[in-house]
Amino acid sequence: MKAIFVTTILIVFGMLFWFSNNRKKAQQEQNTITDMKLKISFGDTELTATLYDNPTSRDLISMLPITTELKDYASNEKIFYPERKLTKDGAPGGYDPSKGDITYYAPWGDVAIFYKDFSYSSGLIGLGRIENNGIEKLRLVGSQPVTFELIEE
Repeated sequence: MKAIFVTTILIVFGMLFWFSNNRKKAQQEQNTITDMKLKISFGDTELTATLYDNPTSRDLISMLPITTELKDYASNEKIFYPERKLTKDGAPGGYDPSKGDITYYAPWGDVAIFYKDFSYSSGLIGLGRIENNGIEKLRLVGSQPVTFELIEE
């Protein structure tokens, strides 16, 4: 009986490890939109982000430029609400965000830019990633306007 219990536990942990690694690998393999980048500007600061090639990112692009104030949420991310909810077509069930990730939280309809690593969250969709450690500058932005616009290369 004890051997069956131990075997079952090992199988469950093995499956969890396999699932976690495959989910991370799939996220890392996301295609980027090679001919377009996002410029994020506030005050005298300009940051660049690489966008992922998915329907949700393309829907956000269709609304650009956007000028808004970012709100701090849970001492973990900066958020803003686009003028309408973005499409979830073809989106995965969730996302495991890291520091610098730009995401969309479909249940609430907000864009969330993570300045700390976070855990897998259902309903979260990866949109892109801020380049060159620019997230440290964005993390400190106060109540000033922030503009998101497309850079076509």
